[in-house]
Order: sequence, then C-alpha cells, then structure tokens
Amino acid sequence: MNKILTALVAAGALLTGVAGYALAQEAHSEAEPTHFPIHAPKEQGWSFAGPFGTYDKGQLQRGLKVYKEVCAACHSMEMVPFRAMSGLGYSEEQIKALAAEYTVEDGPNDAGDMFERPGLPSDHFPSPFPNTAAAAASNNGAAPPDFSLIAKARGVTRGFPTFVFDIFTQYQESGPDYIYSLLTGYDEQPPAGMEIAEGTHYNPYFIAGKSLAMAKPLSDDQVTYDDGAPQTVDQYAKDVSAFLMYVAEPHMESRKQTGFQVLIFMLLFGGLVYLTKRKVWSSVAH
Repeated sequence: MNKILTALVAAGALLTGVAGYALAQEAHSEAEPTHFPIHAPKEQGWSFAGPFGTYDKGQLQRGLKVYKEVCAACHSMEMVPFRAMSGLGYSEEQIKALAAEYTVEDGPNDAGDMFERPGLPSDHFPSPFPNTAAAAASNNGAAPPDFSLIAKARGVTRGFPTFVFDIFTQYQESGPDYIYSLLTGYDEQPPAGMEIAEGTHYNPYFIAGKSLAMAKPLSDDQVTYDDGAPQTVDQYAKDVSAFLMYVAEPHMESRKQTGFQVLIFMLLFGGLVYLTKRKVWSSVAH
C-alpha cells in the first residue's frame, strides 16, 4: 500500500511539474515574441497615396525641418543632392542657402590636400560622422542607417489576403507607415516577463527585434513650425515620414502621370485596332 501511495504521489508531482512547465513555456512565448514587428504598422492617410496621389509641399517642408533639427544629428542622406529639394517648392536661391548651411569635403587642391567648403546645390547631404565605424561607436555599436532610401527599404510585407487587395488599391505606403509607427511607438511598455537588452529601447513596431539602440527621438514642441501646424510627436512623425518618402521617390508624381497617360493611350490604341480589324475583315466571307 505504501508503495502504491508513493507512486501516486510521484505521478502527481510529475504531472504538476509538467503542467507548470507548460504554463511557464506558454507565458514565456507570450512575453518573448518570435515574429517582428510585434505590431503591424498603423496605416495612415497620406496625400500621395493611390494612383492620383500627390505630395503635400507644406508637409514636405516641415519634414525637412524635422530632419535637419532632429534626425541629421545621426542619420545621413548621402545619395540625396540639395537640388532635389526643388520638389518641395523652394526657389533656386533658397536651395543655395540651404546647401551653404552645410560644410562638405572637397579636393584635392593644388597642394594635394583635401579641404572643406560650403555646400553647393549639386552636393549631397553629408554624413554627421566621418565613417561607419565612428557612427557605430557613437551609437552603442549600431551605426544609424542612411535615410536616402529608408522609406522604400523598410516597408513591412503584408501577408495574404491583404497583399491581394493592395494590388488593386495600389498600396505603396508601407515604408512611411512603418516609419511613422516606429517613431510613435516608443511610449508602449513591454509585457511582463519580456527581457530587453541593456542600452536598447522597446518598440513593438521595430522590424528587426523587440528593441533598438535608438532612443525616442521626438517630443512635443521640439521643432518650431512656422505655418501653425501642431507641434506634436504625431505631427512630427507624419511630416518626416512623408519627407523621407519624397526623398526615396522624388519623381513619384511624374511617374503616376506618365502611367495614367499610357493607360489612356492603350485604351485608345486598342479601340483603333479593334475598329481596324472590323473594317479589314468586314467584307471577308466567314
């Protein structure tokens, strides 16, 4: 009898241990996600969305201001020339003044030395760091990415069946949606039990993990707007996301216009081909 009781107690302890382990594993799996981003990016109503969308130049100018006063301290746009800012509605003189605010390296001179000079419209936005190693050393070992194509490179792929509808709606704003969501997602707290690496910051919208090295970059009233737009984190995030979309695809408006013209041409051409076919074959016996 004692042996039976002992066996029953051992079995109960084993079952309790297994159940406890299963519950612990379930809780751990909830706290430690296996997919990123944890939250899908929040879809926004962009002025440039859809086949007939256009850029809001006022928003782009505000986005440039946010980039200059906040983002440019860490992030470069080395593939973007100053003259590309003409698409924001700036005059030639304004672009020259913008370029002159930056110092660029040039040379060599007659003595074979490199030298620094004020920027020209043909120059590109310079990096705040001399090289990638210096950028990483100044940012907890993670070099800040270049912003030239970030709005096209960081789009989150949407699964089935959403991507099927995206084909018909011409949804191409996953990059700006992701950037906006990332910039506004820092205030959310990690769930209980989730371990965040020291020196990193939790953000459920980050595409490569549960936390990233960049701290929350935006705060209310951080950048002063001249057009009366709200000076909030939400507005800053929208404006700089739209600006980075323009930087990545400055000719989007002309591309859409050309595509629309091609569609009209194809419809007219198809109609003419059909009428020609009817004319040519109308007298032929079938």
